[in-house]
Amino acid sequence: MARSSDPDVPRAIVAAATRLFAAQGFDATSLQAVADEVSLTKQAVLHHFPSKEHLRQAVLDAILAHWNDTLPRLLLAAAASEDRFEAVFGELSAFFAADPDRARVVLREALDRPAEMRKLLRGPVRPWLEAVAGYIRSGQAAGKHHADVDPEAYVVHVMLFVISAVATASVMQGALDDDARARSDRELARIARASLFSPARSRGGAQPKR
Repeated sequence: MARSSDPDVPRAIVAAATRLFAAQGFDATSLQAVADEVSLTKQAVLHHFPSKEHLRQAVLDAILAHWNDTLPRLLLAAAASEDRFEAVFGELSAFFAADPDRARVVLREALDRPAEMRKLLRGPVRPWLEAVAGYIRSGQAAGKHHADVDPEAYVVHVMLFVISAVATASVMQGALDDDARARSDRELARIARASLFSPARSRGGAQPKR
């Protein structure tokens, strides 16, 4: 049995809760099930997280913490480069693909607890949503991005696109034959890129002849 005083225990509990919430949903997952997953007593779990709601928040906070740390760094590193799209989109895709349970948790939360997820989008998520939207507006001013793109709506749709694609990949990629994941990932990136970049300016392309 794990020692509840071990500093890695809270992280292990959050990881176990993420797996279980992804597989069966928050409401169908008991604290006892989470405790069993990490070989602890229920009381030991409650020592770190006073209620199941606290544990749910810790799961979501772990997902958000990555973006609060990573996104500003990506935007600054690519500030003078046209590779910013690849940096941000690539990080978004890689983060969820590395652990599809993260995507499944977000998707389940959106369906099962929409009011709470709306608060999340209007609160902690909004600053980095607006940061990426600001990048899009800069690209529109420079003629690099389609003028009719709604920056905030674009970011929201791409987020949903990536999250739902990753969450359902094990099912949906069954429609493809060879190299299903790579094909799916390439097409996802192509759609997101093509809907943002003006053809004449995308990837350094030449201006069309008039």
